Amino acid sequence: MLDFKIEEEKCIECALCAQDCPVRIIKMDPKPIILPNKEKNCLQCQHCLAICPTGALSILGKKPDDSVLVKGEIPKAQTLSRLIKTRRSIRKYKQEEIEPELIQELMDTASYAPTGHNDNAVLLSLIDNKSDLEKFREQVYVSIKKAKETGSLEKQYEHLSVFQKVWESSKTDIIFRDAPHLLIASAPSVDSSPEADCLITLSYFELLANTHGIGTLWNGLVKWAINDIDPNLRVLIGIPESHTIGYVLLFGKPDVKYTRSIQSDGLKINRIQLEK
Repeated sequence: MLDFKIEEEKCIECALCAQDCPVRIIKMDPKPIILPNKEKNCLQCQHCLAICPTGALSILGKKPDDSVLVKGEIPKAQTLSRLIKTRRSIRKYKQEEIEPELIQELMDTASYAPTGHNDNAVLLSLIDNKSDLEKFREQVYVSIKKAKETGSLEKQYEHLSVFQKVWESSKTDIIFRDAPHLLIASAPSVDSSPEADCLITLSYFELLANTHGIGTLWNGLVKWAINDIDPNLRVLIGIPESHTIGYVLLFGKPDVKYTRSIQSDGLKINRIQLEK
């Protein structure tokens, strides 16, 4: 059941919900309705809830009063552009943990990221304290060493063995960069776009994190360790076997301060012009 409800005294019969429904299952009669045989086609996108100008419509148990209103302060284009241009990958972190409430706020906001077919099934696996991250880090280095010793370490990952030896000899942490927190995004492999969904979700997380002065590092090394070197690491941290791991993000309070942006050489652009 979609639990599609209309407060009739608030509804002005503007039909915006029906017009904006991506699958056109809302009918005006004269108030909006969804016929029972059409409910299965709902994408659960909540566009109808979002577009209603009077807050007359609720669906899926979601009430308009619990939504964030569009009106209010929105970052100016120049401000957002500066944030994107000055964002740097952080490889030096203060050994301070971020407040759990702030981490939760970042994840809650990241949950608004779009997903393919509106699956909204991204799983964020979080290590929110240094103690557990130290234990996981140690296990990752142990797994890399074992893979090297048993000959199961693929050639493309040989450099991880070098990092493991550096860690063993000097406790210099090249893989995790001594970050206090780690976030792994995964999604069911059967979803329409699991890897893309994860990357978009982490991007939302990262942008908001940067506004709070939190540094981040996209980390493919940890992803390789879990995916390709030791599947037991996946079991250790509770990521379902049926999930595709999108990416790994390290984060924490930066122990380095940059003065200005780099200077990008720009993207390669293919301007498509089709003959008429």
